[in-house]
Amino acid sequence: MKIKTLEEALKRIKELEQEIAELKTENEKLRNRNYGGRKKHDEAWMSAYNDFVVKYESGMTIMEIVDEGEISRRTAYRYLSYYKELKKGTQKNE
Repeated sequence: MKIKTLEEALKRIKELEQEIAELKTENEKLRNRNYGGRKKHDEAWMSAYNDFVVKYESGMTIMEIVDEGEISRRTAYRYLSYYKELKKGTQKNE
C-alpha cells in the first residue's frame, strides 16, 4: 500500500500506534504469565542447584543424587542441562 496524501499517512500512523499498544498489552501478559509450577531462579532454587553442582562435580552420578531423595530425576536432568549450558558459556569466554 503506497501512501499518497498526508491524511493517508496520518491515518496509517494512528493504525500503527494502535497496533503497537495492542502488542505491548499482549507482551505484558506473556511476561507475567504463570510458568506452571516451575520456579524462577530464586534463592531456594539456587541453593538446591548449587547442592546438585557440588555433588555432581564430586563424582556422584545423576541417579546417586536422585536416590538421596532431595530432588526428582527430572529436576536433576534439568539442573544438569543448566550446568552444561553455563559451562559451555564459560568456555567460550575463555
